[in-house]
Amino acid sequence: MISLVSEYTDGKGRHARGWLFFDAECKFCTRTARWIAPILERRGMALAPLQDPRVGALLGMPREELMFEMKFLLSDGSQYGGADAAVALAREIWWGWPLLWMMEILRKGYRWIAANRKCAAASCPANEVSRRV
Repeated sequence: MISLVSEYTDGKGRHARGWLFFDAECKFCTRTARWIAPILERRGMALAPLQDPRVGALLGMPREELMFEMKFLLSDGSQYGGADAAVALAREIWWGWPLLWMMEILRKGYRWIAANRKCAAASCPANEVSRRV
C-alpha cells in the first residue's frame, strides 16, 4: 500500500492501493477530482494535490515536471501521467474501458486541456511548461 497523509484525504484514503495526483490550483482539475473521489474510494484509491511537497519526493520529480500533467500511481509502483494516467485509471473502473480504445484522441485532448488551463496562483507553473512545449 502507498501511504500519503493529506488534508484532501480521509482515513480511508491514507493507505490506498493507488493515488491520483491532480492540480489543486486548476478549477477544472479540482472539479473533476471531486467528482471522481467517491468512485476511487470505492475501489480503494485516493486523491492528493500535485502541490503537496511529498508528491514530488514520492514520484522522484521536480515541481515543474509534476505540474505538467496529472499523475496516477499504483501500489505496485506503476506510474502514469496525463492521458496515460486517465487510461490506467479507466482500467480500474469497468465503465471507463471505452477510454482504452480512444487513447490517441485522449492524449491529444488532454495535452490541449493541460496547455490551456488557467491557474488561480499568481505564477502558474502550467503556463511556464506550456511555453516550453
